[in-house]
Order: sequence, then structure tokens, then C-alpha cells
Amino acid sequence: MIHIQHQVQLKPFNTLNLDVVASHYIKVQSVNELIEALDYAEQQQLNALILSGGSNMLLPQSLDALVLHIDIQGLEMIDEDSESVKIKVGGGQIWHDFVLMTTQKGWYGLQNLALIPGLVGASPVQNIGAYGVEVGEFIELVHVYDRSEKSVKTISCADCEFAYRHSIFKDEPYRYVITHVTFKLFKTPNLKLSYGDLLKAVGNEQTPENLQKQVIQIRESKLPNPKEYPNVGSFFKNPVISRQDFNQLLTEFPLIPHYPQPHDRVKIAAGWLIDQAGWKGKRLGAVGMFEKQALVLVNYANATLIDVQHTYRHVQSDIQQKFKLRLEPEPVLFGSNGLILSHME
Repeated sequence: MIHIQHQVQLKPFNTLNLDVVASHYIKVQSVNELIEALDYAEQQQLNALILSGGSNMLLPQSLDALVLHIDIQGLEMIDEDSESVKIKVGGGQIWHDFVLMTTQKGWYGLQNLALIPGLVGASPVQNIGAYGVEVGEFIELVHVYDRSEKSVKTISCADCEFAYRHSIFKDEPYRYVITHVTFKLFKTPNLKLSYGDLLKAVGNEQTPENLQKQVIQIRESKLPNPKEYPNVGSFFKNPVISRQDFNQLLTEFPLIPHYPQPHDRVKIAAGWLIDQAGWKGKRLGAVGMFEKQALVLVNYANATLIDVQHTYRHVQSDIQQKFKLRLEPEPVLFGSNGLILSHME
């Protein structure tokens, strides 16, 4: 049985700690509750906004929508043999806690993804990745409720179309609600140490436990804790431009950090651009770019979405003026009706 709450403050449920009041709110703890809640939204002619860990969203001060806070817990062993395990995990589980648990049990693969904020159910959406590993490599099935067909189904890893920070769940944000994820993890570690600072940090003690420990330490040294400095991680995407445009940029800025991409394109380090434009550690009122990592936007006081937009649009403007490049925000922007907006609007 669903419990509907009204005029609920969502400040504790978004990592940027924005002041947001939702007209309707339901904490969903099972698939049946999810279906019942979506039926209620349809009857009341309300848009349903799916809230997971709130670590990649920009929410307005007032939401006239039904917020469904996914809190489906549980872990079920599906299959096990001498080499691997398959486990089905509730979408409401905290991602970092799940990673720590897998390491403790001797199930390997996810150690590079420790300390990424958010919940298990959100991990396939953006195909979260860090230090040479993407979560899609270890996903067997994504369990969803298909809002178009009004049915519960499973989607295989291949059909999720995982790519860099991408999946079918980003292409069709209103169709699927992820309820569980089934992972295949391994009993013999295959450590990914391709990142220079990680290889150096792990040193001679090349164990999954030490790898996980070093990933946590590196992330803590570079990124602010959302509980201390509310943020959504990297705020802007690294711009990818043509080789021709890059060569032109290089003549004026020979030290610009860059990374070759397929199809003769080049990725530019957004954090460097922001730093060069003088925004590292700079604030506009309650919102600013973090002093240790220019790519992270921080809510230093009681900011609203309008305050955040005021700051990031100033950053965009200065980057456009100095480098002739447009920075695209990474978090998803929502309107007051609970629907996704373009950052261009």
C-alpha cells in the first residue's frame, strides 16, 4: 500500500542540497508499490519524477509532480559456480556500500567504482565508470517496469546499448523505471590498473582490497564530500571537438590538456578550461567552483536552482568568450512539472 505525502522538502534527497518542495511524494519499496504509484500519477494527471540517489539532478524550488523515491532493497544470489557469482540487487541499495560488500565477500570487478555517489538502480543509466572500468562490463540484466507496455521485464546487457556515459535508459528517460540489477562478478581478481596515478598508488600490493582502498583515497583527495560541500561531482562534460578546431585552439593555447577520440575528434579537459578562465575557487553568492577541483560546482549555503544557473551560466559565458567553446552541464535539469528540460532553454 502506497503512502502519499504532500509538500515534501527534497533537500536531503539531492546531493546538491537544493531547496526543493514536491507537491506529491511516495517512497517506493517494492515493484507492486511502484506500479500502484504510477497508476496514481496517471489518475491524478501528474508527471512522475523518478528519484534515485539524487546525485545527478538539478531540481527547481517548486515541483508540481509526483516524486517516486526508489527505495527497493535486497540482494539475492541467482547463480554461483567455482569462477563467478550472479547477484540480483535492489535498485535502492547505496552503490558504494554494495561495492564494499562485494569486495568483502571476494566477488571482484567493481573495485575501481568505489565511492561513486548514488544508488544501484541509477548505475546502468549513465553506465557509470571510473579508472578504466564501466559498470556495463559486469551487468547481466537490468530489471525494469516498462511504462509504455505497463509490464515488468528484464533487459539484457547487450540490449542496454552501453557506451561511454550512455545507455538506452538515457535515450528513453520516461519509459523505464529500474527496479533491480543483476551483476556477474568473479572470484578471481583481474585488476584494472591502467590509470597512471592508480598504478602508482597501488604499488606492489596488487590486491582487490588495496585497489579499492587506493581508489577511495584518490577520490577523497580530489573531490569534495557532498555531505560537507553539496555537489553533483563533475558538473560539466569534457567538450569533444574536431581535430581541425583543436589545431586552431592549440596555436593560441599550446598547454591545453587533450585526449584523442575516434573519428578524428579530440576531447578537451573542461576543468583546465574553467581554471584558466579564473573560476577555480571563485564564488557568486552561495554557489561556486571548488577550490581543489575546478570542475565541481558547490552549493556553499542555501542555494536554489536559480542560484546554481546564475553561476554555471557565467562560467559558460567566460569559457565561450575565452576559448570559443560551449561547456555542457552533466546533471539532468528538471522543470517545475517534473519533466526534463534542455540546458539550452
